[in-house]
Amino acid sequence: MAILLNCIFARMNSEELQLVKKLLSEPKSIVITPHKNPDGDAVGSSLALWHYLRQNNHKAHVIVPNDFPKFLKWIPGVDEILIFDKNKEVSLTIIEEAELIFTLDFNDLRRIGGMQGAFENAKADFIMIDHHQAPHDYARITISDVSMSSTCEMVYNFIENLGDRDSIDKKIAECIYTGILTDTGSFKYPSTSSRTHRVIADLIDKGINGSSIHQKIFDTNTPDRLHLLGRALNNLVILQEYSTAYITLQQAEMDEFNFKKGDTEGFVNYGLTLEGIIFAAIFIENRDEGYIKISFRSQGDFSVNEFARDNFSGGGHTNAAGGRSDLSMNDTVKRFRQLLEEYKEQLAL
Repeated sequence: MAILLNCIFARMNSEELQLVKKLLSEPKSIVITPHKNPDGDAVGSSLALWHYLRQNNHKAHVIVPNDFPKFLKWIPGVDEILIFDKNKEVSLTIIEEAELIFTLDFNDLRRIGGMQGAFENAKADFIMIDHHQAPHDYARITISDVSMSSTCEMVYNFIENLGDRDSIDKKIAECIYTGILTDTGSFKYPSTSSRTHRVIADLIDKGINGSSIHQKIFDTNTPDRLHLLGRALNNLVILQEYSTAYITLQQAEMDEFNFKKGDTEGFVNYGLTLEGIIFAAIFIENRDEGYIKISFRSQGDFSVNEFARDNFSGGGHTNAAGGRSDLSMNDTVKRFRQLLEEYKEQLAL
């Protein structure tokens, strides 16, 4: 029977630490998995942990539910990642044979899409490392700290708590830096702590080139992506009475500009750059999967995590969350605008 051990802080307590050390004391077959539509923190934390486990003679595999943006495909070890959607049979065999499974950057098995059933039937022990709110209790060890800037910072802490900080080489450092950089919005979000900067300083000492990594991630625009951004900004709607701005993108607009995964990354943040706006959203139609993907961002105390959980089957962090709607674009936006009246007092400046 699984034992739930909750670690609400970055540092594991002695009981948790001893259990982790025991689980990793001899070579094991290990699976590492992030959430569906993996971002920089998901891919970076998974590969950082993969490098570390491989150093310690474990047979580790990173399996992601689906593909991820091109601007992340330079990260050390990325060629070893298995994409479940494209390698189902091999992935299912590896999951079935795994002795230990790490789930990174999510805390609810519904976040891994088509892999959920395989994980629910897995015989392995689970270790969760995550910084999102309201973790589910599927893991034997749950390392959850919502104050952390990123799961990558938590992986750094995880390795340090095991007494292996010196094993963080340049490759691991580049993976960790990628996740911290992207999940903190280049170190501007409130979750960026003095500890975060100390970790970054150590990663620089390990030999990373922060400017080069930033360029690879953020300076990779194509003409199509810039035209899509132009369309998104043209679709921007400002609701001053609710301190809110939102963007819509229909599937036809995405197709017009040859949308590639990751092309809309960061679009939602433009609304928050407007004076007097504390709540921003973007609604993106996904015709193939039959739903509207939604991203929410906020400033100050307005919790988009609660807004997403209560209204759009989502969640995340206080100032950054996601959700979905099975309604049409028009009906989704109509519902969103109606909801704003209920939150008017919270959105008052």
